[in-house]
Amino acid sequence: MRRRSEAQASNNEPVKADKKDADQRLRSKAEVKGRFSYSSVLLNIGKCLLLIIIIPPFLNYASLQREGQMLLPKDGQIVDVGLGQKMHLLCKGKGKPVVILDAPTGMSSDVWSHVQESVATLTKVCTYDRMGLGFSKRLMQNESTGTEKVWGMSTTGRMVDDLHRLLQAAGAAKPFILVGSELGALNGRFYSHIHNEQVSDLVLIDPIPEDVFEEDQWKEYWYSKLLPSLQAKQFSAATGLSRMLIILGIIEPTIKGENVSEEVIQRQKYLLSNPAHQSSAVDEHYFLNESASQVRDITKFKPLSSRTSVSVITGDSFDQQIPEHLNQMVSKLQKKFLKESYPSANHIHIKGADRRMIYKKPSAISQHLRKLVNQRQAKQQSE
Repeated sequence: MRRRSEAQASNNEPVKADKKDADQRLRSKAEVKGRFSYSSVLLNIGKCLLLIIIIPPFLNYASLQREGQMLLPKDGQIVDVGLGQKMHLLCKGKGKPVVILDAPTGMSSDVWSHVQESVATLTKVCTYDRMGLGFSKRLMQNESTGTEKVWGMSTTGRMVDDLHRLLQAAGAAKPFILVGSELGALNGRFYSHIHNEQVSDLVLIDPIPEDVFEEDQWKEYWYSKLLPSLQAKQFSAATGLSRMLIILGIIEPTIKGENVSEEVIQRQKYLLSNPAHQSSAVDEHYFLNESASQVRDITKFKPLSSRTSVSVITGDSFDQQIPEHLNQMVSKLQKKFLKESYPSANHIHIKGADRRMIYKKPSAISQHLRKLVNQRQAKQQSE
């Protein structure tokens, strides 16, 4: 009996061992399957992230290539200004004197759409895109003309040189009325002092005082708050995120309203998604201090001709979206530089306006420009 029990026990031991091995194999398979499943999840997540990173920029780039041709204004022309550069110029209307409009910092010529349409019923009105903005393609560094070595990239000196060559190539009749806002006002001042025989009237809209960048509070706002927000827009455009946000309605065009054409709205969406345009907008803001310094030097070197009339248009504040103490600072410095540089200027105040008056209160701008045109035309007829 004892021998039989021992035999049964010895027979059960292999069975238990086999069962143990089977359990271990099952556990090993489960662990391998678990690891495989976990790896699959990570791989799928990686693929999704890769698609998210690659596809939006790719689709955005493809869309920009198509839109760049479709959205070019019908009456606009790409003018060869020499030195391998081409710039976008849009002229409407006929007659003299010609009115030249220069946009605010980092903005395309579309900002003038309302003003241009209104004044073009009296005379010829031209807007243009500064190099790198809108439809004026910036040259790559290896295609450089060398002019930026003299004035510096995206500074007033370079822009005035570009504008002078553009107007010569386009055969713009002289003398003309030159209108500029913010950076455009700096350009207008520089141009009028250098080429004073070409400018009959200079109109400065919310001009930036040259000394404002000597104030620490302004520099902190400009370089620590405004510039980073513009760099974020540039990054968003480069990654294709801006286009997605526009589609979702999270980002909207700056110029909007019932009277804004669908063509202008679509062009603004195109430029919001265009990293090249956004990059140039960042550069114009970054180098604005240098532009102001260039204008300060040139106005001291060569005073404005007494034959050139000057008008200054300002609102209640420079920018309603910045702190009041900064607006007060700008206003004080504006009055100081106007008194020193253009004491006989005609100062026009637009109630309830700020630097966005070009597209938010365009009728007030148009009214003054139409008045200037009428005065010049009457003088031409009398002569």
